[in-house]
Amino acid sequence: MTFFQALIQGIVQGLTEFLPISSSAHLVIVPFLLNWDLDPQKAFLFNVLVQVGTLLAVIVYFWADLAAIFKAVFAGLKEKQPFMTTESRLGWYIVLGTIPAGLAGLALKSKVEAAFNSPVLTTVLLFVTAILLTTAEIFSKKEKELDQLTWVDSLIIGLFQALAIFPGISRSGATISGGLFKGYTREAAARYSFMLSIPIMLAAGLLSVVDLVKADFFLDFLPTMVFGFVVAGIVGYFSIRWLLGYLKRNSLFGFAIYCALLAILTIFAAWLR
Repeated sequence: MTFFQALIQGIVQGLTEFLPISSSAHLVIVPFLLNWDLDPQKAFLFNVLVQVGTLLAVIVYFWADLAAIFKAVFAGLKEKQPFMTTESRLGWYIVLGTIPAGLAGLALKSKVEAAFNSPVLTTVLLFVTAILLTTAEIFSKKEKELDQLTWVDSLIIGLFQALAIFPGISRSGATISGGLFKGYTREAAARYSFMLSIPIMLAAGLLSVVDLVKADFFLDFLPTMVFGFVVAGIVGYFSIRWLLGYLKRNSLFGFAIYCALLAILTIFAAWLR
């Protein structure tokens, strides 16, 4: 992977990790459409590790919220009342909501890695993202705010996140849709979606760091990896800010249409080849 390819993939990751259009799909489809001949092992590790850049972006953006959550959780444990405040409950709900995706990722790791080498499967799953976004917009009430989150809701949204371990199903799209199905506003669903992404992205990143360090190409690949990481983090930060403002006034239909059109374009390109 060249520095130019890392630049493009870093921008793609930063733009699409938080927009509900599947960053994993774009990291598979963009090289396919550009006819890049990437080493599958390097490409998979890059795709997972570059997410750590966007993980840093979400931590920086929600730093004040996360600090309040950590403080409330530890205060609750100290007082032996772990659910006494909205912030402490939110902290435990994030942990609960992470469990389904964590279990799914461990159980299906080899299948997920194989899916990253299949543009066709990725394209099919991109249609699933479009369907999720469309149905969530049509059938949701969009009334509840984040302080009304319950453990049942957090678990259900976590199950939606588990769907997104495969490339093509947007993690943010799935979890925002899950929040909408449970009656939350778009902005509340998005904020919870972004904070819910932190544990699973951190775990996936750490596991891939271990795989990268063990790889023979580690030292040669490291500069390219770091470059993509920085690019993804910077772009991801501004992506979060833009999307939260956008969802205050606009629906998810535009993203659903984009996913469907990208899937059609990829199928057409595959057919031509």
